[in-house]
Amino acid sequence: MANISPIGSRETVAESLSAFLAENQSWLILLMDNPTSDDLLLDGLHLYLHNASEAKFLNSLKLQKCGEWIGDIAPARLQIRLMEAAKSSQHPAYSAFRDGLARSGGLERAYPKV
Repeated sequence: MANISPIGSRETVAESLSAFLAENQSWLILLMDNPTSDDLLLDGLHLYLHNASEAKFLNSLKLQKCGEWIGDIAPARLQIRLMEAAKSSQHPAYSAFRDGLARSGGLERAYPKV
């Protein structure tokens, strides 16, 4: 499975996160299952958050829901990188995504306190 190249682009990932339809979620789950596509997923996430930060209307509930969903679904190997992406800006869009990501508890499940 490690030899499979990712299908899609960062724009496709950003659009999938933005639309947040069931078929998009299925595709994103498949993308997260393949470790070779981690960089593509994170590049798309950065683009999604950047686009949300430049939008005229900030839909913080949608960003929180996206953060919570991706935190619940993402494998342990991605949890730190997801949190780093969420903390890469002080803009309210990133903050809303970070709140949802923290609410999911994915980082705590991946790296439990000793």
